[in-house]
Amino acid sequence: MKSLTIKPTHVKNSRGSPGNFLEILFRILIVLLLLAGFLVAIQCMGGSFKLMGKGTSEALFNGVVNPFSALAVGILATVLVQSSSTTTAMIVALVGSGEVSVEHAVPMIMGANIGTTVTNTLVSIGHVRQSGAFRRAFAAATVHDFFNVMCVAILLPLELMTGVLSKIAIRLTDVFAGSSGSSFKSPVKSAVKSAYKAILECLEYLGLDGTPLAVVLLVFGIALTFFCLIFITKNMRSLIAGRMEQALNRSLGRSGLIGIGVGILVTVGVQSSSITTSLMVPLCAAGILTLQNAFPIMMGANLGTTVTAFLASAAADSSAGLTIALVHGLFNLFGTALFFPFPAMRQIPISCAEGLAERASKNPMWVIGYVLGVFVLVPLIGMWVFNSID
Repeated sequence: MKSLTIKPTHVKNSRGSPGNFLEILFRILIVLLLLAGFLVAIQCMGGSFKLMGKGTSEALFNGVVNPFSALAVGILATVLVQSSSTTTAMIVALVGSGEVSVEHAVPMIMGANIGTTVTNTLVSIGHVRQSGAFRRAFAAATVHDFFNVMCVAILLPLELMTGVLSKIAIRLTDVFAGSSGSSFKSPVKSAVKSAYKAILECLEYLGLDGTPLAVVLLVFGIALTFFCLIFITKNMRSLIAGRMEQALNRSLGRSGLIGIGVGILVTVGVQSSSITTSLMVPLCAAGILTLQNAFPIMMGANLGTTVTAFLASAAADSSAGLTIALVHGLFNLFGTALFFPFPAMRQIPISCAEGLAERASKNPMWVIGYVLGVFVLVPLIGMWVFNSID
C-alpha cells in the first residue's frame, strides 16, 4: 500500500518539474522575440519621421521648442498612452533620427516621468469605499507623484541654466559609442535595420510612398511598441509575480537600499515602472507595507524603467538616441541622490502625500480635482501660455 501512495506522488513531481522548466523557457524565448520586435518598432517610428520630412516633423512636435511646453507634452503624451516606456521610446526614436534635438527632448523625458504616475492614482481609486484603506492607498499613489514633480522642479531649472545632464550624457556617449561622429555598430542594430528594410520594402511593394508610407510606418511602429511592451509585461509578470511579493516582504524593516534594489530588479524584469509602483498601492492599503518602506521601492522603479530607453537607443540611427537615454538615467539617478540619503528630504513627498490623502479620504472631489488638475489642465494651460509667449 505504501508503494501505491508514494509512486503517484513521485510521478507527479517528476512530470511537474520538466513542465515548469519548459514553460519558463518558452516564456523567456517569447520575451526575447518581443524585445526584438520592440527594437524594430523603434526603428520604424524613427524611419517614419525621416520620411515625413523636417517640415512635417516640426509641425507635429512644435510644442518641444519651449522647454516648459515640452515638459507638458511629455506629461500629456504619457497620460494618453498610459505608458512612460512608450513615450520615452518615441522620444529616443525622434532624437535618434535627428528630428528633435537632445536639448528639446530633455524636458519631454522629465514630463514622461510625471505622466506615468497617473496609473498609481487610478489604481488607488479602487479603495475609495474604504476610508482607511483609501487614505493609505492614495498616499502610496501620490508620493510617487510628489517625488517626480519635486525632482523636475529642482533638476529642470538646473539643466536649463547649466546643461549638466546633457553635458554628462554627451561625454558618456563619447565613451560608449565613440566620438568624432562615429556610429555605434552592433549585430543587434544590423539585424534590426535588416528587419526594418524588409518591412519598408513590403509597404513600398503595396504601392505606398511619401507621406502615406510614413504615416503607415508610424502607426505600425506605435502599434508594435504597444503590443511588445504589453506582452513583455504579461510574460515577465507571470514569471516573477510570486517572487516579487516575497522580495518586498523580505525588504521590510531592512535598509532602504534593499527597497531601491528590489524596485530596480522588479521594474527591469517586468519592463514597467507602473506595475512596480501600482503594486505598492494595494500593499500599502492593506497595511502590509508602510509608506516609508514603499517609497524607496518606487525610487528604484524610477531607475529600473530607464532600461527601456537604453533598449530603444540600440535601434536609433545616431548616438544622440543613446545620449537622451543617458539623460533619462541621469535624471532619475540624480533625483534619487537628492532625496534618499537625507531623511528630511525624503519626508517632504511623504508628508505631502499623507496630507493630500487625508483630505481626499474625507472628500473624494479632491481626487477628481487632483487628477484633472495635475495631469490634464495644468499641462494644457502650460502649453497654451508658453506657446503664446513664444
